[in-house]
Amino acid sequence: MRVRYRIDGLLLDALTVPASAQLEVISHIKIMSDMDISEKRVPQDGHMAVQHDGRDYDLRISSLPATGGEKIVIRILDKYSVKWSLDSIVPSPEDNKKFKRLVNNPYGMILLTGPTGCGKTTTLYAVLQMLNEPDINIVTVEDPVEYRLEGITQMQIRPAAGVTFASSLRSIVRQDPDVILVGEIRDAETAEIAISAALTGHLVLCTLHTNDAAGAISRLINLGVAPFLVASALLGAVAQRLIRTTCIHCKQPYKPSADELANIFGKSLPNKEIQLYRGAGCNGCRNTGYHGRKGVFEILPISPQIRKMITDGKSDGEIKQQAIQEGMKTLTKSAIDEVLEGNTTIEELMRGVDLRRD
Repeated sequence: MRVRYRIDGLLLDALTVPASAQLEVISHIKIMSDMDISEKRVPQDGHMAVQHDGRDYDLRISSLPATGGEKIVIRILDKYSVKWSLDSIVPSPEDNKKFKRLVNNPYGMILLTGPTGCGKTTTLYAVLQMLNEPDINIVTVEDPVEYRLEGITQMQIRPAAGVTFASSLRSIVRQDPDVILVGEIRDAETAEIAISAALTGHLVLCTLHTNDAAGAISRLINLGVAPFLVASALLGAVAQRLIRTTCIHCKQPYKPSADELANIFGKSLPNKEIQLYRGAGCNGCRNTGYHGRKGVFEILPISPQIRKMITDGKSDGEIKQQAIQEGMKTLTKSAIDEVLEGNTTIEELMRGVDLRRD
């Protein structure tokens, strides 16, 4: 049985357990997680609270029946790591200013998009903590509630009990909220209620699974929301990715090859000599050359021109081009800037960002 840790987004082998001990290990985890150890045919979810080195951790456990036995995944939630600030998550002065301009609106909808595990929830929690004041009523509906935020009302959906995103949202708007966080827009009903809340004086923060910021607009329309409602309610869309950062202890300069420069600049190669950095590998980064991750962002504010384009039914590509003309920095451009500044590598750029989309 293989035990792996996901560190900075990639799985790394940690240790192997003899197959003879597999059943005992899995049963022990299930007992600690209040799961049914006799049930091996269906997936189960559980959780446990543990202490390690004087710190409290909440562990989310998921079991999955497989051909070679059961697979267990444990998600570690550190209760002390919830004091994120938007300044640390969005360190780029330009992106930070654009993000705060969106968030400081009194009402409207802000969409955060990206694949699973790209840091959307962390960014939204940082926004909530920035907005969290005694005179502001903030209510969230999540699946699940990952971190407890003091001073904020958090609600977890329970589909088995009929508590869905849509039904929860209906109740929340009667709770006199100023700010509403919707963990994910999954269906037309949730989208319509969230749009309605944004149009009636609430600041609504939502997540969606799309590849870029412009794609969030068409996704809402495809769910059945009328384009003129999307245009009226939407303040902006933000696409996010996480890229690994080069280890500061072992990073070394090098001269990139022509192929590497072509991956960054295409055919318009620069006249000046470019120097990039990569990690050689050390004990501090487990010989990977990377340590930690940071977010790269594509922030698309809804300008009057883009609002008209949404109403007129223009395509994602046309809206994206208009946003670029208005000063939007694409995900690819943001990631390339991180490479040129020596914060990450070309390999990580190609792994984390789809270069074909620009």
